[in-house]
Amino acid sequence: MATDKKKSILREGFLVKRGHLVHNWKARWFVLMPDKLLYYKYEGGRRDSCQRGKILLKDCEITCPFLEHENRPLVFKLQTKNGVDHFLEACSREERDDWAADITAAVDKLQTTGGEKVTNQEDPSESQLSNINLSKVLDSMYDVHSGIKMSNHVEQGNTYSNCFSGSAVVDWLVFMQLALTRVEAMTLASALLEEGFLRTVGLKSVEALRTAGLSEQFMDDSTALYSFSDSLKKRGSVKAEASLSAVELSGKVIKRGYLLKQGHRRKNWKVRLFVLRSEPAFLHYFDPTKDDISPAGGFSLRGCLISSLNDNGVPSGVKGNIQGNLFKIITQSDTRYFIQAPTHQDKMDWIDAIREQT
Repeated sequence: MATDKKKSILREGFLVKRGHLVHNWKARWFVLMPDKLLYYKYEGGRRDSCQRGKILLKDCEITCPFLEHENRPLVFKLQTKNGVDHFLEACSREERDDWAADITAAVDKLQTTGGEKVTNQEDPSESQLSNINLSKVLDSMYDVHSGIKMSNHVEQGNTYSNCFSGSAVVDWLVFMQLALTRVEAMTLASALLEEGFLRTVGLKSVEALRTAGLSEQFMDDSTALYSFSDSLKKRGSVKAEASLSAVELSGKVIKRGYLLKQGHRRKNWKVRLFVLRSEPAFLHYFDPTKDDISPAGGFSLRGCLISSLNDNGVPSGVKGNIQGNLFKIITQSDTRYFIQAPTHQDKMDWIDAIREQT
């Protein structure tokens, strides 16, 4: 069965998707099947086994290029037959056009065959909440007078401050008529959790995520605790990186692509858009979730050492539950970068391309 599914994969790789509820951009792993486009999240350094969503291709309309997003010229748009828009960004013009061509071919094939096999409808959860602005829901929750009340809670002898229970969130969403039923309120609260606006507090809510295997499993439970995300308080903070000169970015672009990079401090894995340039030889990486056209970081390739890492066991210096296809770059100043490619072929292509510039 798994082999059959593998055979029917037409294309797979990273694309950056704009969220339905909150219009932010997130890197997802996309898998194109003959009748649908599936997408997955990367947790740590490994692809989540749980599918995040699907886009049914029958009667889809593709717009490529879609140039209405400033600073994002590599976007194409899919509109489903139900009128739901999906905005997807590729790492290069070639990748964007190849994805659009393969999706168009799949859509055309479904029309010529009549697409009898495609009977399931668009995900109800997707369309049900597609018009809700999560930022506004969050602002209402924060409201001093009518927002959700925060208090101290004790769980197994530990006191947690400024938090609220899962059932209190569901009660509030229904009372404020932001959701019609408790089930709908749980879907909305799960979206807040998934988008990082709420976080789990204490053991019960954290354990619920672990057992469910889904990062957005919200509990309608008076003993499961949640609070507002710490990261919201730091919205204005800008990561201090080494200043980049125009000279670094003036070289000819040799290669672009999405790779996973391990952070230097927290050792967490994040999808980054890598851009390799020559004359001068530099490797820069960008945060694909931001509209910022400045790199998040970069380094000169002069005197760099690059090596492929074995997938048997976890190499020294690497943290997290990784998928494989690792390589390491050591800069002239002895800074170590651990990078993970989506496939073995991608890894070898990047190593060869970088070696040519060192």
